[in-house]
Amino acid sequence: QVRLVESGGGLVQPGGSLRLSCAAFGSIAEFASMGWYRQAPGQERDLVATLTSRGRIDYAQSVMGRFAISRSNANLTVYLQMNSLKPEDTAVYYCNIKNVRPPGRWERQDYWGQGTQVTVSS
Repeated sequence: QVRLVESGGGLVQPGGSLRLSCAAFGSIAEFASMGWYRQAPGQERDLVATLTSRGRIDYAQSVMGRFAISRSNANLTVYLQMNSLKPEDTAVYYCNIKNVRPPGRWERQDYWGQGTQVTVSS
């Protein structure tokens, strides 16, 4: 079992910055990627940014140039630095880890965090 603990959400004015953190706890021998998704009210959950275990990064077009994803392998924590925030960035942000394989097992599973609210408003 894997648990994802998110932090760093909050209220910020347009143009401001926030940094989200997500730490993964549990038995993880391998994983495919860690990343962030967001879901605004009445909308589907969409990709924000992902970082594969091999270092490949993907961003949603809407956040390219403003957001930056990074990871600390020492403690399996993924970060999302969000700059130049806009009201349309307002959403619940969810951390995700994909294709987790526990030690000594072959099956893989995805996990989600509980979500952290980001509100961009003046």
